[in-house]
Amino acid sequence: MKKYLPLFLILTLLLILSACGKSEENSSSNTVDDKKIIKIGYLPITHAAPLYMQTDKEYEGYAIELVKFGSWPELMDALNTGKIDGASVLIQLAMKAKEQGIDLKAVALGHRDGNVVVVAPNVQKVEDLKGKSFAIPNKYSTHNILLYRMLQDAGINYQDVDVVELPPAEMPAALAEGRIAGYVVAEPFGAISVSLEKGKVLFQSEDIWPNSIDCGLVLRNAFIEKHKDIANQFVKDYAAAGELMNANDDHAHEVVAKYIKVDKEVLDLSLNWISYNNLKIEKDAYKILRDSLIEMGLSENPPTYDEFVDSSLIEEK
Repeated sequence: MKKYLPLFLILTLLLILSACGKSEENSSSNTVDDKKIIKIGYLPITHAAPLYMQTDKEYEGYAIELVKFGSWPELMDALNTGKIDGASVLIQLAMKAKEQGIDLKAVALGHRDGNVVVVAPNVQKVEDLKGKSFAIPNKYSTHNILLYRMLQDAGINYQDVDVVELPPAEMPAALAEGRIAGYVVAEPFGAISVSLEKGKVLFQSEDIWPNSIDCGLVLRNAFIEKHKDIANQFVKDYAAAGELMNANDDHAHEVVAKYIKVDKEVLDLSLNWISYNNLKIEKDAYKILRDSLIEMGLSENPPTYDEFVDSSLIEEK
């Protein structure tokens, strides 16, 4: 009997490995009803609204699974490690990841405009911010660049303002309590302060930087290469969902309200500030963004347009 023991152990081991292989294969197939599941990360902000609208209908060949995150670092960790296929994210964070060797592609904008500089009621002009605290969500953000440009236009050094990073959800309370004199961030957090009359709009983003690039739809390049046709259809459907959001009608507001839990007055104000028209990433606008990151010392060699942007998925053929 003993001479057969090694063979028995080998056969048992092979059966275990075979079972593990099948389990791993099933877990990584990511399909349901013969549809490819596309996992897309997001934060509950209006800048991801085309994704919300895209989940309002079913599509042939793929299904969307939106994965909610509580912070940009948490989302980027999931994106960089392949736990999700893509994300609606601050495009500067994705550029930084690309610069560090993560193979990502920006395939569309999240929105156009819609960022506001909100300040305390006693702030009358940009010069009033000198020596005071001003909040941004992340130094790698269009919001930080908007602040830099706004101060520059007013002849104020960036260092003359105490720039602090705060989670977006904390900013309205921080402004109301006097801990900061203002902030610029994704919506609907600007609209919250304005609606509560705890803050006012000093500038719209287009007043400071027309056609600014902020959040973008980013996909892992491995996903694009492996599922080219699905990725192509997904991005085109995303752009179409953006056009539906741009109608700014009752249905669009109802869809967004499923993902962003704020008062209707706040959501309506926020969506009135933003546009989802033509979500293609333009080369000239991207160059301005890239040059700004270098000028501000945030990045030494951010990826070029050709290295990082794949506009082929959104373009009509």
